[in-house]
Amino acid sequence: MQLMALVCAPLVLGVWIRTVVPNFLAADISLEATVLLGVLLGPGPALLGGVILSLPALMIGQYLTLPVNLLIAGVAGSLSRFLMTEEVWSFSPLIDLSIYRWIRRNVKRPHLDRQILLLFLVTVTQLGASLLAKFNPHRYFSLYSNYWLVEVVICACAPVVVGIPLKIWNAVRIERKLEEQARLLMEARLDALQRQINPHFLFNTLNSIGSLVRFKPELAREMIVKLANILRVLLKQRDAFVPLSEELAFTDDYLAIEVVRFGNKLQVVKDLASETLHVVVPSMLLQPLIENSIKHGLEPRISGGTVTIRSRLQGTRLMLEVEDDGVGMSPESDMPSPVSGLHRPGTGIGMRNVRERMEVLYGDEAMMEVVSRPGRGTRVTLEMPAMQDTFEGDQSAAAVWSTRRS
Repeated sequence: MQLMALVCAPLVLGVWIRTVVPNFLAADISLEATVLLGVLLGPGPALLGGVILSLPALMIGQYLTLPVNLLIAGVAGSLSRFLMTEEVWSFSPLIDLSIYRWIRRNVKRPHLDRQILLLFLVTVTQLGASLLAKFNPHRYFSLYSNYWLVEVVICACAPVVVGIPLKIWNAVRIERKLEEQARLLMEARLDALQRQINPHFLFNTLNSIGSLVRFKPELAREMIVKLANILRVLLKQRDAFVPLSEELAFTDDYLAIEVVRFGNKLQVVKDLASETLHVVVPSMLLQPLIENSIKHGLEPRISGGTVTIRSRLQGTRLMLEVEDDGVGMSPESDMPSPVSGLHRPGTGIGMRNVRERMEVLYGDEAMMEVVSRPGRGTRVTLEMPAMQDTFEGDQSAAAVWSTRRS
């Protein structure tokens, strides 16, 4: 009904212009519009659209317009289920091309061709309307001519008028399909990346719990609860974006387990700006970076060390940092890089995970910088657009950001 209204609104104006402006007869293409409504939408909306299109003509006494429109809508609507296939969406407004393709398709195996059927339907309808207007000029309007060559041109123009909107709407239809496929692909990639879990962390945590069960059962119970919270977050369906405060709550459970495992060897420092807590960030963004700092930076160091987490706003950009004072990385990782270009040796699966997810979600709108000094530690800085947590209903931040980028 919405599409019917959008089609009829300007074309009713065209019929009205034809009735009040002398020598502006070509503004009336209600016949072709009725055929389109019937083929695309079926008999119901086509009948209603035919009635609406006939109203300006009825006002000046062209009483045959209404029954003719209803007849066309009924015929086209009854054939809509048969006609509306992928074959008809490729209907060409170039008649000679349509006939040429039909001849080629039917040389070896003659069959009923929907494109040619639509071409025949529109042409015959226009021919009938022209004859009706010729013998009843004051009761019905249609372009006609006493010269047969001009009449052929008029009948040939009708399929062109039908074919052009079909081509335009088909392009829009294909574009929407491609956008939907791109959205589904992005969701699949994000889902695969979000569900990654380091098996070494899981095994180490279970071993730590096993060693605590006998001597410190309360601490073992606390670690089991923290691990259950982590697994619950990893396994449940999550949005692509979450508020930074929610992401930090997840990392707190992870860090609580690591603090138990490492004892006094691991210190955690947080320097978080309060205005950043409501900014939405990709889910599971910080945990791989923190895990990388502990596993590759602090665990090889006998005395342990400190992991520092920072957040701040710089205008409309959010800056996140994860820094450790561990053993550092190789010099080739010590250089800034855009997300799309970061692929450095020694950064590990967790770092590649973060890079790929930011590339999927932000494209070239985000930056990832890795600065490392051997023996003195590593700092990973993430820079991305700051989006506030104002999304409601089923509309995810990922969909909104995808729309903004396009």
